[in-house]
Amino acid sequence: MEKKVFRYQKLMRPRSEHCCVPLCVVSAIYNSTLSFHSFPVEKDLRKKWIVQIRRDDFQVNKNTKVCSVHFRPDDFMDGTRLKRLKKGVFPTLFEWNHYQEEPPRLSVWERRERPLTPDPGSDVDQDDMDFDVERTGHDYCSVPEAAAVDMFLHENQELKREIEDLRKQLEQTKTIHRFGLKRFAGSDEDIRFYTRFATYNHLMAFWELIEPATHRMIRVTSSKVFKEPGNTRALPAIDEFFLFLMHLALGLKQKDLGHRFQVHQTTVSRIITTWANFLYFVLGSVCIWMTKEQV
Repeated sequence: MEKKVFRYQKLMRPRSEHCCVPLCVVSAIYNSTLSFHSFPVEKDLRKKWIVQIRRDDFQVNKNTKVCSVHFRPDDFMDGTRLKRLKKGVFPTLFEWNHYQEEPPRLSVWERRERPLTPDPGSDVDQDDMDFDVERTGHDYCSVPEAAAVDMFLHENQELKREIEDLRKQLEQTKTIHRFGLKRFAGSDEDIRFYTRFATYNHLMAFWELIEPATHRMIRVTSSKVFKEPGNTRALPAIDEFFLFLMHLALGLKQKDLGHRFQVHQTTVSRIITTWANFLYFVLGSVCIWMTKEQV
């Protein structure tokens, strides 16, 4: 059986117009009933045409055309011999939407409210209601389950306790690595070595006697001028006292003490001078000699 072959008849005067829309093969060479339309001159409308036909970074010139297949019948002007587009229209019919215009989406105020509970006399079942929730992506009537809330509260409490434990461990680590009196508070042997006090309790008993007077301590500045307290201390007061005792008990150099307490050598010198003057006046007022009658 002979196979039939269909051939398109070329126009007598072929035109070079062809459609620039992707997936569209319409050309003016074999079509005399279709019209081809240039892009509008207005920038905003031209940009909308480019977006509608899905051509990114597309360069438009005078030969770039869009065929009439991609326009609705209402987009053309009536009463004209040639197909002319109305002002402000843009292509909407393409192969990817099956040449059908999508229905306009209802606004928020025009949407039908979904009933909270299905009407017993209606044919709406639970599956339809679930479908509405999946389609909209929101269920404004839903509330979190009690079990989930309890689980989150329990996890929140566990995280708070873990943060508190980590904070305590950090403070302990800082205390261990920081050279100060708290580091040796649990060892009377170390207290005896560094300060010559018998125990930590003896040292703290002496500190309680002189601590109220430390607020009136006259501190030494870099210009060797004695000034009233008020400037910020490089070390806590009790660590300054510990540094001074180590200087007296062990005879450590100022540079060595500066490395231990992580302060400058000049700061160590000021601390030693300040505490020497302070203890001289505080302890000098205590009578350590027996009276003539006792002798």
